[in-house]
Amino acid sequence: MPSTHALLSDRRSLVAALALLPLAACATPMGRYTVEQAVRRLLQLSSERAFARLTEPGGFYDDQLTRISPPDLGGGQGGAVLSALLRTNAVRNRVAMALNDVAVDLADNAAPIVMDAVQRMTVADAVSVLRGGPTAASDLLARETRGAVVDALIPGASRALRSDMFEMVSAALSASGGRDYAAMATNISNQIGDAIFRAIGREEAEIRRDPRATGDPVLIALLG
Repeated sequence: MPSTHALLSDRRSLVAALALLPLAACATPMGRYTVEQAVRRLLQLSSERAFARLTEPGGFYDDQLTRISPPDLGGGQGGAVLSALLRTNAVRNRVAMALNDVAVDLADNAAPIVMDAVQRMTVADAVSVLRGGPTAASDLLARETRGAVVDALIPGASRALRSDMFEMVSAALSASGGRDYAAMATNISNQIGDAIFRAIGREEAEIRRDPRATGDPVLIALLG
């Protein structure tokens, strides 16, 4: 493990280089590291921590930041029946808990997509990302990856809604010939996608607040 003196020396050279760099020079090496490498490591660690939380039992439901809510589908026949059912708190809570259990399962499908995107994405303005707000890197990741994550979630959400777990929902939606199923699956997938990136952003903000707690010399050098 590098000594404290070495880490401080690396950090001084990195900070000095950051001050002189134009924002486009994201891949310029600074000491042993690059700014782009630091952004990737920040996103990798933030994503790993977020998915570790989200895939625990209750990982979505127990957290206000990520909780999935039963959607209001509006005026379609199936949506109207479902809305009537969900006016009862006991039914709404039961459906909400089931949806959040599905979210935990589907997060496993999203994790490889996000982690692969972190490794493959081009960070065109990495210096600006590191200088940005507490969730700047996660916001960039969401802009580039959210669509692919939601698309990957929709088939699993659709299958879950037709399962025995959602018998009441299935009965309510069956009148629409599949149209309301698709709308609900899309709504749920969008909620899960948004929750995933909010969770990643929270982890990023915490890492930025206390980079030394990560034990990662790259993040300590660039963020410490």
